[in-house]
Amino acid sequence: MTENIKPLFISPTKDAHVIVVMSGKGGVGKSTVSSMLALSLASKGKRVGVLDADFHGPNIPRMLGVEGKRVLADKTGRLLPVEAGDIKVISLALMTDDPDAPVIWRGPLKVQVIKQLLNDVEWGEMDYLVIDLPPGTGDEPLSIAQQIPSADGVVMVTTPQEVALLDVRRALKFTKTLGLNVLGVVENMSGLICPHCGGEIEVFKKGGGERMAGELGVPFLGSVPLDVEVMRAGDEGRLTEAMKKETPGTVAFARVADVIIQMVEGEGGKR
Repeated sequence: MTENIKPLFISPTKDAHVIVVMSGKGGVGKSTVSSMLALSLASKGKRVGVLDADFHGPNIPRMLGVEGKRVLADKTGRLLPVEAGDIKVISLALMTDDPDAPVIWRGPLKVQVIKQLLNDVEWGEMDYLVIDLPPGTGDEPLSIAQQIPSADGVVMVTTPQEVALLDVRRALKFTKTLGLNVLGVVENMSGLICPHCGGEIEVFKKGGGERMAGELGVPFLGSVPLDVEVMRAGDEGRLTEAMKKETPGTVAFARVADVIIQMVEGEGGKR
């Protein structure tokens, strides 16, 4: 890393916990995990912000029900996050007029925009910032790592399938190479809960994420089943509403949030 590192600015709370959500490949439900983790933390009384750094697939606004709203600026030019219930959200999708317009940017421009989003947002008092990264190990993850070297850690999302696990192994080595702390692995889509009988179907097998975490010596944060209610709510922008219900998916995400809170705050509470 040769460029100067400018630390993340969160005003006025400078000790907010920063959780980076990554995946080795697309299609594993990373944005759903980011959204539900943020909602779970907020349901436990935490002040939470979400930075959607997936420029080419910014799905966080849709899932949290703020699609169509716009990010504004205060008198000093600092960006003001959009509020999704108790959560503050920043996303490129909230700054463009055409939601269907593709982002065609080369690496240097993406890096510059990430710097601006990290440093020019007026988050206010905050306990947790959840950063949703694009899949893979390209410019965005590298830039985030350079900008926030003191992040509490990375939550790596996978599904039980072998092809997903192979890519996650590479992504985990990427984070370790950059010196980022790995909080652990979440196995998403770990079994399907039948909406009719309540039984579990192993659509993509089960347990691969936990086995991989053990082999690589990183914590396993928990398994999250395919939950029809959560899936529909994400598509329809109702995740905030869905979080209020006790379903297999919401319960699983709440458990993951509990584990993360314990890991980063410990017995003494907030650092």
